[in-house]
Amino acid sequence: MDNDYALNLDEIIRTIRSADVLTIRFLLLDQRLLIDTRYNEIDPPMIRLVPRATSYEERFRSLRRLRPRFKLPDRITAIWWPKYVDTLKTAGIWPALSERMAESGFPDSARECEEMFRELKAMEHQEFLNAVSGEGFQTLWPRSS
Repeated sequence: MDNDYALNLDEIIRTIRSADVLTIRFLLLDQRLLIDTRYNEIDPPMIRLVPRATSYEERFRSLRRLRPRFKLPDRITAIWWPKYVDTLKTAGIWPALSERMAESGFPDSARECEEMFRELKAMEHQEFLNAVSGEGFQTLWPRSS
């Protein structure tokens, strides 16, 4: 069951439509989704899973390594998504993101976006399985032998 965190979906969609670079943090996933909507004649927009950064400075350094032909943006917008990955689609967030990526005109951008969504869902599903099996989680009750 998805949680009841109140989110301003209209504001999130506005942010996706306007921000050059943003990250999405998920409730269950340790990695972040980094989206750089900037593009030029050589480089398409980028959507990629990245490790959690310990600071904004670290995130900017990693962006510089990932996108050396682009100047650093003034800011990287962070969105916390405390719901299931599937809810990104049903809430209209993922369609807005896919549309923004496809606007670049690079034919693979929309496909990459959909592949990333499938990867996020698979990662989330694996986390559920890990939680049930106790893999990487600390249990409150010891297992009986």
